[in-house]
Amino acid sequence: MSEKALLEAVNLSCERDERALFTALSFRVDAGEWVQVTGANGAGKTTLLRILSGLSRPDSGDVLWNGVPLADARESFSQDLLWLGHQPGMKTRLTALENLHFYHPRATQDSLLSALAHAGLAGYEDLPLAQLSAGQQRRAALARLWLTSARLWLLDEPFTAIDADGVSDLTRRLAQHTAEGGMVVMTTHQPLPAELARVRLLSLHSSQRML
Repeated sequence: MSEKALLEAVNLSCERDERALFTALSFRVDAGEWVQVTGANGAGKTTLLRILSGLSRPDSGDVLWNGVPLADARESFSQDLLWLGHQPGMKTRLTALENLHFYHPRATQDSLLSALAHAGLAGYEDLPLAQLSAGQQRRAALARLWLTSARLWLLDEPFTAIDADGVSDLTRRLAQHTAEGGMVVMTTHQPLPAELARVRLLSLHSSQRML
């Protein structure tokens, strides 16, 4: 393709504890693509997502956003990025509604409540997260998926502690996002529905090259 990829990894290499997680890893993610990063435990899936988000640096190689290295595209990249890691990133002393308002201060009350309802938290909006289960706390963080305008979603094990109905709801939201031209790069140990043929698998192993 002649046009630039929105997100591109170029010859990424990373070592941990004198062990190569991946080397010469190159790939691109265009608008409308959904990529699932797979690999054994310790293969570097979380590390790769952190590198793509700019939270960690590779030992060599670079990540480009619209053809520009992340170091030179921080402002535009941060506006277009939604990162959800292993930890929910929420304050447990605050309610689900208060947490969501912190991340989306311009959102209306109705839109905040709607997002929480979509995430399966209707009726739990005003409870401190400390009183909610791990799965409910995860749902509170994932409610951001119904509010964000970010084009690139980097999601590390988003289905952790989520029941089957929640996984189904989230899968539909991810499919909607990519159908509208957004991008998803995610890890998960749970199998995605077989009908999601649009999901591209990126398998991590040592000495990885162009995919």
